[in-house]
Amino acid sequence: MSSPIRPPFTKETALAKVKAAEDAWNTCDPERVANAYTVDSQWRNRTEFFTGREAIKEFLKRKWEKELDYRLMKELWAYTDNRISVRFEYEWRDAETGQWFRTHGNEHWEFDADGLMKRRDMSANDYPIQEQERRYQF
Repeated sequence: MSSPIRPPFTKETALAKVKAAEDAWNTCDPERVANAYTVDSQWRNRTEFFTGREAIKEFLKRKWEKELDYRLMKELWAYTDNRISVRFEYEWRDAETGQWFRTHGNEHWEFDADGLMKRRDMSANDYPIQEQERRYQF
């Protein structure tokens, strides 16, 4: 296993951190994703606010039970010493209706000295798409 990417960030390490996050989220594995966050990480995800790795795992389980065939793209927007901002798009199929959606949004991340995310602030909007309009497929 390679060493963790820690602040202070350079352009190269910020890009690597974003790619690592994208890769982890595309596994749809709550355990793997949650391990990138501090045990007391503070989250805002749309209108939900919660704290802690266990709450993150529960949120992600709910998310991926609803958002099937999830595929994500993250893009570095800006970075400083211990913060990174990204824009993202992801596509998913609603578990109840089968309707496809594309979600656009922004995230602001703050990291501790070990490279774990201690704060995540996310805003996003969903809109329906047709399956043939998908951009992000496996």
